[in-house]
Amino acid sequence: MGPVTAPTLVECEDIAWFRDDPALPAAARGAAAALARRIGLDPHRVSEVALAVTEASTNLQRHAVDGSLALRVLRTPGSAAVEFVTVDAGPGIVDVGSALSDGISTAGTLGIGLGAVARLADVFDVHSVPGRGTVVAAQFWPRNRREVRPPVPPHAVAAGLTRPISGETVCGDSWAVRADDGRGETGPALLAILCDGLGHGPLAARAGEAAMAAFRRSTATDPEAIMREVHAALRGTRGGAVAVARVEPGRQRVLLSGVGNVSAFVIGPGVRKSLVSAPGIVGHQMRTLRTFEQPLMPDGALVLHSDGLTERWTPDTMPGLLGHGPTVIAGQLLREAAVRRDDAGIVVVKGAW
Repeated sequence: MGPVTAPTLVECEDIAWFRDDPALPAAARGAAAALARRIGLDPHRVSEVALAVTEASTNLQRHAVDGSLALRVLRTPGSAAVEFVTVDAGPGIVDVGSALSDGISTAGTLGIGLGAVARLADVFDVHSVPGRGTVVAAQFWPRNRREVRPPVPPHAVAAGLTRPISGETVCGDSWAVRADDGRGETGPALLAILCDGLGHGPLAARAGEAAMAAFRRSTATDPEAIMREVHAALRGTRGGAVAVARVEPGRQRVLLSGVGNVSAFVIGPGVRKSLVSAPGIVGHQMRTLRTFEQPLMPDGALVLHSDGLTERWTPDTMPGLLGHGPTVIAGQLLREAAVRRDDAGIVVVKGAW
């Protein structure tokens, strides 16, 4: 198991979900083009983003069950991209390889096909379970028109998705990741946080924002120390359920300190091991903190999610899932376990360890 070195971490902003209705393709296309222009993509790249999003959203509208599309901006220290993620509940793709072949497009769409969407994107990932559903993730970074495939940041080792309760436009669940350079004895590590602001709507979102701000400005590297800083930052807000995890590839372990209804699992082929959170509300009533540990499995991942997802899921029902990136894993678990009557948030950490 090798150490995590110089992990690719991204920040997400301007998240918007589009659900299946007659206006889906036009609304998603317009929003995607606006985001692409705002982050400075050139006009040709803007048109490519709009074309890919229109194809994806038209497929959802005409052929998927309970389809939805998320748009957002991804940022690294030196660049920005538009990403879309589609999630649906079926019918699924029996042969993904054929669906990615040139000239294959679902009847009634623009006709460019999933393979062309993959070529337009700089990072592309798709996973489908026939009868259960499909998740597609595509990123569009700045590109010189002379370049067929320009250098782009490699696949991020962590990604998350948040989706507000039906009827709300902001989500009370939030997540973030940051790196520990590993100058101590443990070697390089990753820190991840998930916060479920109490209730939903703008006040819950405000609690989540306060938790993320405290996490980002903290210099602490121990989950319990970070939790204490987040607890102080959430005083005066609604508070929430929070979990902070530390992934240490060099020691082949995951450490977690959490309070409230945040679920945490280390998953691997045929394995799902939980990490426990204590009762309480961060920012209001937080008992003595404890840290729990689980081994980090080769080819495995860490999953944190709010109680907007049930725990009635297992990766074994989604064959091949662990061979995909963290965004697609998060999307499939959101499809499999999320409920519409609550905000939903999930973050997945998966690297080459």
